[in-house]
Amino acid sequence: MAGNDSAVKVHIENVVKKFNTRKGEVVALNGANFDIHENEFVCVVGPSGCGKSTLLNIIGGLEEPTEGRVLVDGQEVTGPGPDRGIVFQQYALFPWLTVLENVKFGLKLQGKSDKEAEETALKYIKLVELQDFVHSYPKELSGGMKQRVAIARAYAVNPKVLLMDEPFGALDAQTRTQLQSELLETWEKEQKTCFFITHDVEEAIILAQRVIIMYARPGRVKEIVDIDIPYPRTQETKMSPRFLELKNHIWSQVYQEYLSVRK
Repeated sequence: MAGNDSAVKVHIENVVKKFNTRKGEVVALNGANFDIHENEFVCVVGPSGCGKSTLLNIIGGLEEPTEGRVLVDGQEVTGPGPDRGIVFQQYALFPWLTVLENVKFGLKLQGKSDKEAEETALKYIKLVELQDFVHSYPKELSGGMKQRVAIARAYAVNPKVLLMDEPFGALDAQTRTQLQSELLETWEKEQKTCFFITHDVEEAIILAQRVIIMYARPGRVKEIVDIDIPYPRTQETKMSPRFLELKNHIWSQVYQEYLSVRK
């Protein structure tokens, strides 16, 4: 398991992002600074509009910062790349492709042979327990199953960093709980650096080694909380006194920000 003593994988340096809207300039991020270490699982929480998704899109290379920079393995991010896999809240699957074809898609883009792409895809489909649905189409799957396909597809191309923007946000509580457990198991096996955005404080604590709390607007880091609860974590973990203590602290910080925007 990675700790803060491992190498810096993602370096976020003074990132500012401004958008021009009809109402004038909006500052989404105002000097975000932090590092994510190799194989570390980091969650970001904060009220809506605090720049969480904007920050993820900048790390993913989908948006450019107005000021500042993001480095992955010491290289400045200038656009999307195979070293970063992204899973969104909306299941971004190709409806005309089967589960297998969806997971193979990125591998084919990487130039893998059909045989190699299929072997790799099947490995990750099995990892997310969808081996019985290899030839199904997205319309035949539940929301949770679609999200598992998206996660398998992101893992299959072997990115160095996995960026996840509220991937379980649209799911019911039971499915969400199950996918949290599966994601942790996969992360422990695969050893990836994960940057995960969520509105759910419990989800952040059950998954992450550190939780980053964002100020409301403009977005910047308010506090970084070490989650000193050992893995493996289960749903029983949520009953522990330390979990509840961390939850109360993080929730009160997020709620303060929520109130500051409403004033």
